[in-house]
Amino acid sequence: MRIVIVGAGEVGSSIASSLAGSHDVVVIDVDEEKVEELNYNVDALAIQGDGASLTVLQEAGIGDADMLIASTDDDETNIITCGTAKTISDPFTIARVKGTSYLETWHQAEGAFGVDFMVGTTALTAKSVVRVVGLPAARDVDTFAGGRVQMAEFAIPEGSPVAGQTIQEADRFESLTFAAVFRDDEVIIPTGTTRIEAEDEVVVIGSQESVRGFGSEVSPHAGDVDDILIVGGTEVAAEIATLFEEQGLKPRLVEHDHERARELAERLPKTTVLEHDATDSEFLEREHVGEVDTVIAALKRNERNLLVSLLTKRLGVDNAVAIVNETGYSQLFEAVGVDVAISPREATAEEITRFTRERRAENVALIENDRAEVIEIEADADSVLTGRQIQDSIKDLPEGIVIGAITRNGDFVIPRGDTVIEVGDSVVVFAEADNVSAVTSML
Repeated sequence: MRIVIVGAGEVGSSIASSLAGSHDVVVIDVDEEKVEELNYNVDALAIQGDGASLTVLQEAGIGDADMLIASTDDDETNIITCGTAKTISDPFTIARVKGTSYLETWHQAEGAFGVDFMVGTTALTAKSVVRVVGLPAARDVDTFAGGRVQMAEFAIPEGSPVAGQTIQEADRFESLTFAAVFRDDEVIIPTGTTRIEAEDEVVVIGSQESVRGFGSEVSPHAGDVDDILIVGGTEVAAEIATLFEEQGLKPRLVEHDHERARELAERLPKTTVLEHDATDSEFLEREHVGEVDTVIAALKRNERNLLVSLLTKRLGVDNAVAIVNETGYSQLFEAVGVDVAISPREATAEEITRFTRERRAENVALIENDRAEVIEIEADADSVLTGRQIQDSIKDLPEGIVIGAITRNGDFVIPRGDTVIEVGDSVVVFAEADNVSAVTSML
């Protein structure tokens, strides 16, 4: 597949790197240094120029392209680029936008602006935060099969009841599959005798009830989340508050700017908006922040999000979630004490990636900075899985593949060795990154 990517920032570069090995990729950016860096580091053709220009798009071969991904940091440029591409040929166009107004307009008139699919960074980030907060002890959460299947990644802390147990001992939930264990630089596909160690990252796939049950085993002290404090009046903070309100919760939100605080108070009827500087430790103590279930740092600057997270952790907060506006900082945040760091750019790259899986992947989740993926596919007659027992078909797939869950006609089917997958089944599969391209074509 020929893919033209406009924008060589963190999102565009990440997508180009993951696609270059299996697709013909061309990247356009106005920044000469970024273009040179891509040409040097990635097996893709990088062109300097304005991606919204008809001439530059023609130079990039848009007439032969199957897909155009517009991922600059400017919403209007991305939308114009998609519309321009449609005047030349008919590639599948994807536009990344931060503003929710464009996303709302596109949803009301799908296909508007010449955009076939619009990725809303703000909405995606907010949903990621709400999913993680709803499952205490999880570092990453994603849903598949219309919400019937859940994937979660749990960090195993020192002292966890699960630490030291074998997979067989920890597997007390019928509809749960242990997909992988990340230990240092190693990816372990576990068997019943694999022992879980403290500081492991364990990926499980199953029904929401079973995943939540395992989360309770990992951290028994983590209860239901009712008292939530959101720090910052950014658009993503407002979207997070909106989603919590829709769940019947009444979060608190701290915003320093008077006008913005008033605007949010009018916009969020179930949210208590506090006008103050959230880095003021005396204010936080007066608000009994140490007693809240979760603090979400959603300020504009990374360093302030880190400061708020660490300050509230010191005051006694169990779960601190921080928005990280640069992808490389996520691991750093978590290494110094933040429980979960969520990158809007990573969420955007993940959403766009699923459209490159030969259009067959229903959903894709990237794990551990793209070391592995969880993919949802609908089995058809040509799939290597269809009409065969899993224990037979898995032999024809590369190593490191795990069938995590199956849904059939809306019902959850527990994957076992003798389970036969049928046409139309929704199958959720764990795959190491090196095997993803081969696996998706076979499935």
